[in-house]
Amino acid sequence: MNKSEPGAASRRPLSTPLPGVVETHLMLGQIHLDQGRMDDAFLMFEAAARSGDPRAVNMLGRAHERGWGTARNPAIAALYYTHAADSGYGWALFNLADLYLAGQGVRADPCRAHVLYVAAARAGVAKALNMLGIMAEQRMVQAARPANAPVFFHAAAMAGDCWGSVNLARLHLAAGQTAQAMPWLRHALDHGFGDVPAAIATLVATRTEPCLRALAREATRRMAAACR
Repeated sequence: MNKSEPGAASRRPLSTPLPGVVETHLMLGQIHLDQGRMDDAFLMFEAAARSGDPRAVNMLGRAHERGWGTARNPAIAALYYTHAADSGYGWALFNLADLYLAGQGVRADPCRAHVLYVAAARAGVAKALNMLGIMAEQRMVQAARPANAPVFFHAAAMAGDCWGSVNLARLHLAAGQTAQAMPWLRHALDHGFGDVPAAIATLVATRTEPCLRALAREATRRMAAACR
């Protein structure tokens, strides 16, 4: 696909993917991505997406959204996400919802984002449950109820989403329920990635309970180790 052609995803005739070829391209693309070889990753995702496989089309959208081996362009990413989401692929639904919530590449539309997060959650994306919790807590749309936020965060945490665990723990701490918060904080720290240790360290920075102080120290150590 031509990197500079926004409508390529919707205009290219789709072919039946050969068994194993899409999986191989996606695997190689992820390996290149992990190694910081963005140009090579883009070529693999682009090749895989020619099949029309929604997983591959979604990853090509991610490349355009994040600028992996191509110019960052959320508007083009939205086209690819929409194409993949039309097949009901959960991660494409989730990624498209993120764009609508942030107003990146598309006009900001929290109601549309909410609908897409619901669809993504029904497709098995645990992170969508966490986002529904955030939207409920902040009453971003009329359909969202703050009282439902703990339910969504708990569902996300039970499904393995580390941010669901962090947010559920945050609500417990706000309610003075340190004992209930600790297992979720521990789970998030042990299984989370990226900014999770920093979020936990910030969340408990002013707490005086010994268990939370120990957790803050551990989160800080993990942040330092990640920077080495």
